[in-house]
Amino acid sequence: MRRRYGVILGVAAAAVLLICAAGAGIGAWAWNRIQVDTVGEVEFVNRLAIPPLAPSHVDDQGRRVFDLRAQAGRHSFEPGRQASTWGFNGDYLGPTLRAQRGEQVVVNVRNEVTEPTTVHWHGMHLPAAMDGGPHQQIQPGTTWSPTWTIDQPAATLWYHPHLHGSTEQHVYRGLAGMFILDDQSGAGSDLPDEYGVDDLPIIVQDKKFRDDGELDDRPGFGGMGVLGDTVAVNGTIGGYQEVTTQRVRLRLLNGASGRVFNLGFSDDREFALVGTDGGLLPRPYRTDRIQLAPGERAEIVVTFRPGERVVLRAYPPDLGTIFFFADRFTGGDDSFDLLELRAADTLTPSAQVPEKLADVPRMAESSAVRERTFRLSEHEINGQKMEMARIDEVVEKGSTEIWRVRNDDGLPHSFHVHDVQFQVLGGDGPLSGWKDTVYVQPNSSLRLIMRFTDYADRDTPYMYHCHMLFHEDGGMMGQFVVVEPGQSAGRPASQPEHHHHHGD
Repeated sequence: MRRRYGVILGVAAAAVLLICAAGAGIGAWAWNRIQVDTVGEVEFVNRLAIPPLAPSHVDDQGRRVFDLRAQAGRHSFEPGRQASTWGFNGDYLGPTLRAQRGEQVVVNVRNEVTEPTTVHWHGMHLPAAMDGGPHQQIQPGTTWSPTWTIDQPAATLWYHPHLHGSTEQHVYRGLAGMFILDDQSGAGSDLPDEYGVDDLPIIVQDKKFRDDGELDDRPGFGGMGVLGDTVAVNGTIGGYQEVTTQRVRLRLLNGASGRVFNLGFSDDREFALVGTDGGLLPRPYRTDRIQLAPGERAEIVVTFRPGERVVLRAYPPDLGTIFFFADRFTGGDDSFDLLELRAADTLTPSAQVPEKLADVPRMAESSAVRERTFRLSEHEINGQKMEMARIDEVVEKGSTEIWRVRNDDGLPHSFHVHDVQFQVLGGDGPLSGWKDTVYVQPNSSLRLIMRFTDYADRDTPYMYHCHMLFHEDGGMMGQFVVVEPGQSAGRPASQPEHHHHHGD
């Protein structure tokens, strides 16, 4: 409690200082300057970049092989202005990897940037040694080649660095991409599925720029890390996309560091939410808004009329902060125009969205063998900062558990668990399907039920953490190992702690 009130008092003290300074006009200037609203201000003159599908080949062992190369480059977020960036196989972001359930994949990841990095397969069920967390560092000039078998439903996953202390910086510079899983079960087969035509990746990220056009990665006032005043979609600012079919599936990914996006359309049209982090929902959920915290994904199907234009917009998110001034400093008052969708004069007909999408059996609360509590506060979980050599939780393979996650300070937090997809107990609508990342409002808690199957490794941990990357880098992360029944945890293989400080 002391910790929580410390944060609240800190925020309150900052507000008092602002109000006191307002006499000199400084507080009012900061208060007004911090809100961002680009609605109606964006000129949609740049064709939306669509990340290419990554080429792959099947090797002599029957494995699907992908090659990724982390590299430095220069990227034009809009014409006439370039910034130093990082990307996979290009100057910014990476190609979309795509694989089938049942396939064994290999990804050769070569690090050609000047710092160690990692690549984490966010949302993927796989052995801990292949997970790409902070223990699987890739040194400059070396290649890491994880391999695993895809065994989970069709879903929109993503990949990004996970280097302890530098995750925010590496993702912000551009190291991220989508990983789409397909499943031949027939679930969702009537949904739009032609990549780049009626099935579009939409990676939403906020950016700040310095006067010389370079990316500005300095954290803002509100304790959320980088909150940018400009939003890029797939690395494009002011983008537009031609629509040629009656219905389009948008695979939405919040790839931002700390900003929550509340997405909808400029005409408040209803759309069908068909999938969340871990795959399709049992049935479509019809709504006009979908709110995504960093790391969350949603698949939506939007219906168009010939010749119309509509803007994908980020409306002020419902962050659930206690004080109105906390909302202002954590992005809760901000609005952005993101992308214009332009329907052709003649549209190819599309199938109706089916009323039944996938089987998502609910996990019974009574099947859980234990309940754990995780308190998020001040860059700590349960009062401790992340330590690479400490295992925080030990889970038995084959067990079902409930994890109660509580946000104990005044800031927005989210919670991501590696390896598993969980269900939110009592969740409906957007929370009725499989999730791996979830927003936890200040001074509230969620209960998540999850089953740990297939992989045990007493020496190699998975992570759980806040996916606000500034918080994660600051220590709001813990480690768990999955062990065979009756086993105890081993010791994580020692890796050098890697801490980055802004301004190095």
